[in-house]
Amino acid sequence: MRARQRETAFLRQVILYDDTPERRELEKRITQLEREAFCVRRAIWLMAVSSALATAGVCYCAIFLVDFPRNMTLFGTRFMVKAFFALGLGSLISLLAFVILAMIYRKELDQRREECRRLVARLLESRLGKPCTTPLPGVVKEQEIIVTRREMLVPAPESVRLPKGQRHHFSWRDFLRWRTRRQGESKAN
Repeated sequence: MRARQRETAFLRQVILYDDTPERRELEKRITQLEREAFCVRRAIWLMAVSSALATAGVCYCAIFLVDFPRNMTLFGTRFMVKAFFALGLGSLISLLAFVILAMIYRKELDQRREECRRLVARLLESRLGKPCTTPLPGVVKEQEIIVTRREMLVPAPESVRLPKGQRHHFSWRDFLRWRTRRQGESKAN
C-alpha cells in the first residue's frame, strides 16, 4: 500500500466519527475518485503493453520480411506494418491521454484529502476544544538557519525554561561550534 493510500484510508477512518451529510458526500466522492483512478492506472498499463507489442510487431516485420532493405516503399504499404503502426500510434496517444487523466484524478483526490483534513480538524476541535497555542515549557522553539555566501545567520539565543526552574541559553551557533569541535576530537582519536 502506498503512502497516499495509507493516508487516505486513515483519514476516511477518522471521518467516520462525524455523522453529517458533508462527511457522507466526501467519503462517496473519495471512493469514486479512487475507483476511477484505479481504472485509469489499468488503462495506462494496457496502453503501455499495447504500444510495446506494436513496436515489437514493427521490428518483427522489419527483420523478417524478405525484401525489407531493398524495397522501403513496399514495406510501408504492407497491411501488417500499417496495422502495427496504427496500433502503436493509437496506444501512444491513448497513453498520453490516460496519463493526463491520472494526473487530474490525483490532483482532485489531493483536494478531497485536504477537505478531509479540514473536516477532521473541525471534528477534533468540536470534541476536544481549541488547540493550545502556547509553547510547552522545556521545548526549544524552532529556529531558522539561513546560509548565504558561506555566512551563517541565526536568530539570537532563546531562553527556555526547563523543568528544574533553571534558565539555559541555547543558540544554533553554539550548537554548531560544539558539533564541529566534537567531530574534530573524534577524528583525532
